[in-house]
Amino acid sequence: MAISNYLYPQYLRVSSGGRLCIHSSGYSWGNRKKQILRLLCASAEKPVEGLYVESKVQTLLDSVKWDEKGLAVAIAQHVDTGAILMQGFANQDAVLTTISSRKATFFSRSRSTLWTKGETSKNFINIHDIFLDCDRDSIIYLGKPDGPTCHTGSETCYYTSVSDLQEQVEGSKLALTTLYSLESTISQRKVELAAAQSGKPSWTRRLLLDNHLLCSKIREEANELCQTLEENEDKSRTASEMADVLYHAMVLLAVKDVKIEDVMQVLRQRFSQSGIEEKSSRRSEG
Repeated sequence: MAISNYLYPQYLRVSSGGRLCIHSSGYSWGNRKKQILRLLCASAEKPVEGLYVESKVQTLLDSVKWDEKGLAVAIAQHVDTGAILMQGFANQDAVLTTISSRKATFFSRSRSTLWTKGETSKNFINIHDIFLDCDRDSIIYLGKPDGPTCHTGSETCYYTSVSDLQEQVEGSKLALTTLYSLESTISQRKVELAAAQSGKPSWTRRLLLDNHLLCSKIREEANELCQTLEENEDKSRTASEMADVLYHAMVLLAVKDVKIEDVMQVLRQRFSQSGIEEKSSRRSEG
């Protein structure tokens, strides 16, 4: 369940300073609610009058199955790639601070205090949404990192594969989803272009070296995808043709040094725009 379903549309608004602020409006606030108010309004530049938190905010927090120390597992996930960035613990104040600052905030069990990811490295995780699982005993911070999440400099804290450990493979690799694993493989093939190669070149290598061939294949595969609709072919055929379109398009992205994450970010930014608004925006940029 997304916390924003309770908070963002109905009970929270973004102030002119870009931070979330909540004001009471005729409600009698107890100590806990006053604490919520202080936390959520602490960073707002210009509080917006008339905004308030209704009882559902505290009800939502109370519904979380905090452990005996008042903590729950909090996982940070990349909003565009889906990568699991890190895992920590959060209490109610950490969640409230995360909502207020839009920066992933956790509770340090060793120091017994709140800490915001990036407060030292400046690699903050900028939060777009917060989710609770069905049992209400774990939390997901869905956000976009400013830089590497792990203190080792890795993009995420999850880069050790159990299968590689069993096979004694040297090095490390990120826990990538299918699309990003494909991107990684294509990028590796691009790096290998400078190396001498014996035998018949791979298809990916040929595409990387021949822009005309690559563009002709993208047009060909896109046309075959459309044919599955026009000729009412079965779903498996559509899935197969779409896979071909994605693969060849991602080779083009590699040639242009464009990351699939950049494409995802553009798509996310368009979610709140109508098609007419998006086209107008592109015309004005041109």
